[in-house]
Amino acid sequence: MKKEVNILFLGGAKRVSLAEHLIKAGQQRGTHIHIFSYELNREVPIASVGEVIVGRKWKDASLYEDLSAVIRQRDIHIVLPFVDPAIEVASQLKSLHPEVFIPCSSAELCRIMFDKQISNEWFISQDVPVPQSYATGGEILFPVIMKPRVGSASKGIKVVYNEEDFREVAHPETYLIQEYIADSEEYTVDCYISQTGKIISVVPRIRLEVAGGEVMSSRTLKDETIIKLSEKIIAAGVFQGPVTIQFIRDKKNGATYVMEINPRLGGGVIVSIAAGADIPAFILAESEGECLQPVTDWKENTLMTRYFKEVIFYADNH
Repeated sequence: MKKEVNILFLGGAKRVSLAEHLIKAGQQRGTHIHIFSYELNREVPIASVGEVIVGRKWKDASLYEDLSAVIRQRDIHIVLPFVDPAIEVASQLKSLHPEVFIPCSSAELCRIMFDKQISNEWFISQDVPVPQSYATGGEILFPVIMKPRVGSASKGIKVVYNEEDFREVAHPETYLIQEYIADSEEYTVDCYISQTGKIISVVPRIRLEVAGGEVMSSRTLKDETIIKLSEKIIAAGVFQGPVTIQFIRDKKNGATYVMEINPRLGGGVIVSIAAGADIPAFILAESEGECLQPVTDWKENTLMTRYFKEVIFYADNH
């Protein structure tokens, strides 16, 4: 067991609580955790618990060269992606640096999940229920919700109620077009899959309050329909490490549909950790080659609610 472990976040600027949980999980193992985060700006909240490394944009031609230098210079043991563009980056790093523990899915699977249209087709091919979708050149039953094929945090999503408004949408082919379920509830499932493909934890939670695509309040619940659908999805793909699955349920008829999968840690995963699915502990254990056992005795009705906390930076760096 290592006495010190260096963990590199990719785009983990605001994931202070998750960093603190990793540090705590390390303390329980007698391991000192050092947090580093690869960012475009040094003045981000994660600086309060770790060291910020100012790096390149995700599409920069020199990104992998720069990240490889960081991994060598900082003796990085674990890499974790926290934003969608960083997921495929982490997958590529996994092949470039087999000596580093990077719990993420294959680059091919990540590319599928990053495009909402392609992932929707993948769900259909795996017989996973999704809301009715429409092609831009065919008949459309309004209202519909239009989601940018590539994007996150609910940015650019439009609800269109009639054909006249639809004609005003520029480049509709760049959206996934689905039926709009007005009276609905949204659920997130925090999963962890071992490097051997074993399902370690599946924790559904209802999203009680969301702001700017970020969950502000969430409660765990043992919903068998959602758990079984999540297990079916995981079994269909070669998923590894943390996976976040988003579902929507029509309150009128109880139908449950998958919306999207993010093969990374979700922003609200803290409530699942608090409920007993200790993903930081899973990550540290697997990084040491330990075999994980499934965790199913997590606590239902664990509630997480969030508040704002400030991190102050001074011009003189003190």
